[in-house]
Amino acid sequence: MKKMYIIFSLLLIAGISTGIWYFTEYRESKMDFPKDVAMVNQNGDTYSFNEMEPKIRLLEFMYTKCPDVCPSTTFKMQKLRDQLEKENVFGSKVEFLTVTFDPETDTKKVLDHYAKTFEMNKSGGWHLLRGSKEDTKKLADQFNFQYRDPGTGQFVHTNATYLINGDNRVIEVMGMGGDNFDQDKIYKKIMNEVE
Repeated sequence: MKKMYIIFSLLLIAGISTGIWYFTEYRESKMDFPKDVAMVNQNGDTYSFNEMEPKIRLLEFMYTKCPDVCPSTTFKMQKLRDQLEKENVFGSKVEFLTVTFDPETDTKKVLDHYAKTFEMNKSGGWHLLRGSKEDTKKLADQFNFQYRDPGTGQFVHTNATYLINGDNRVIEVMGMGGDNFDQDKIYKKIMNEVE
């Protein structure tokens, strides 16, 4: 009987370890930009995921009518961008990608206003992207980012942003909004990757 408990305990530990590995390492290693997708940024330029230069990227999915975590995350990204500009790495070595998952509502005019609100055009390197519903879903699926409109126009969505290295591999998945998006921690991780 004692052997059964030991075997059961070892199998339980192995199963838990495999689950932790899957959710922390393996799943992130499979996240990648779809090479057949291109979107349009806030300046009307095409941004192709097949032609990206090696840069460190911070990827955010959002929609402009979001009442809480989306604008607060974008605001923290604005402050982070200002820090990275002082280090002369933003644009040249670091890039931000903010992708709307509500392209029907987030028209060019709406996104222009959002870009101005968060000073996205202050310097090169921050792309506010809009694509077709199909391409947006394909991109979001690659990063396990889920969203849906329950019929109210207020989307339910995953609470995640993604830090991506120069080889386009996810190195960290972070939360969104107030306490979940640690600007200082992300700044340090980006600067470690730059060096």
